[in-house]
Order: sequence, then structure tokens, then C-alpha cells
Amino acid sequence: MIIPHQNRITVDPEVMVGKPVIKGTRITVELILRQLAQGIRVEDIIENYPHLTKKDVLAAIDYAARLVKEEEVYPLSLKVHGKAKTPA
Repeated sequence: MIIPHQNRITVDPEVMVGKPVIKGTRITVELILRQLAQGIRVEDIIENYPHLTKKDVLAAIDYAARLVKEEEVYPLSLKVHGKAKTPA
């Protein structure tokens, strides 16, 4: 099975200090995600960065989603009967 971002995202310590980028560019996954979070439309991102395609933007989203899926979460506090309790 081919992962959607597999052929579009690359990590190279020589490019953008090893941050994940769209293959063949210096456009980071982080930049794309930040612009989406600011409410910038996919079409506008592509217009501002002509080297990008919609599939590149979707690959960046997929890459981030897979990172979050694998992330371990350590709660800072637990709620017991509606009251916050610090884990022991």
C-alpha cells in the first residue's frame, strides 16, 4: 500500500535543516499547515507557491495526521468526578 505522502514529502538534513518538505522544493510541511490554520484556502496557497499542487497540500495534511496518530499523550491532570487531580 502506498502512503499518500510517501512520494511527495522528503526529509533531508541538507534541506531546510531536515524539516519535512515537499519533494523538489524548500516548502515545508509546517509552512503549509500554518497557512491552512490561518484560514488560507488551498487554492490561494497553490497560487502563492506555483510549484505546489493540491496533492502536495493534501500530502502535507496526511503527513501531519500520521504524526499525531503515532504521538503518545501524557495527561497533565485527570478529572475524577468533575475535579482535577494531578497524576501520581
